[in-house]
Amino acid sequence: MTAELATLIGLSQHALETGFYLFLRIAPIVAFMPGFGETVVPARIKLVLALCFTAVMVPVVTPGLPIATHEAVFLQRLASETLIGLFLGLGLRLFIMALQTAGSMAAQATSLSQLFAGAAAEPMPAIGHMLVISGLALAMLMGLPVRIIALLEMSYRALPMGAPPDLSLFVEWAGALVARCFDLAFSLAAPFLVMSVLYNLTLGVINRAMPQLMVAFVGAPVITAGGLIFLLIFGPLMLMIWWGAFESFLFRPADFMR
Repeated sequence: MTAELATLIGLSQHALETGFYLFLRIAPIVAFMPGFGETVVPARIKLVLALCFTAVMVPVVTPGLPIATHEAVFLQRLASETLIGLFLGLGLRLFIMALQTAGSMAAQATSLSQLFAGAAAEPMPAIGHMLVISGLALAMLMGLPVRIIALLEMSYRALPMGAPPDLSLFVEWAGALVARCFDLAFSLAAPFLVMSVLYNLTLGVINRAMPQLMVAFVGAPVITAGGLIFLLIFGPLMLMIWWGAFESFLFRPADFMR
């Protein structure tokens, strides 16, 4: 009886330690992921969600790690799992920042940057706020929590629990991801930027032809109306392009190093 009880205690200790290491990687991802990681979501809700994701991943991930009997081994696992979770969580957050950047660029190009700029928890132009809310709704409709679980399972296959991460590879991956996300933001805002260039060129020609005409008063309503019309036309296309890039990252994060 005593031997069986000791075996049971050993198994429970190993399961708790494995769950703890899973939580170290999952908690930063939940803290930064779109939707659940927003600033308006209370910290307690994020904690419960991280524990739920951990419970889901326990039967999926079977690392078979021995119990860390040395403090150095424990600290190494603590640092590596937390670092991997932070990199993956920040990678997910960069796609929301891409939407925010695209909205800010479009608003600046169409003179809409001050229209309801404080409507969001994080101050941003109305176009950026609308794109972020629409992107989050689209991500949830497309089953983002299930895709995050698939991303976690893939991360444990690519970066096994307890294996020290390659920091140089992570730095290269992070730099490539930032560049790709900024490129995505510029691509999303491209129609508004092109319209702004054409508008300013036309306004300059009219001003040269009729210097006495106050072209600013005539052109301001035109650029504002044009920005709203472009948002109506290109808004769904922008969200489709953004979701395609985000989905590609969820399925193949390593591709963003290229």
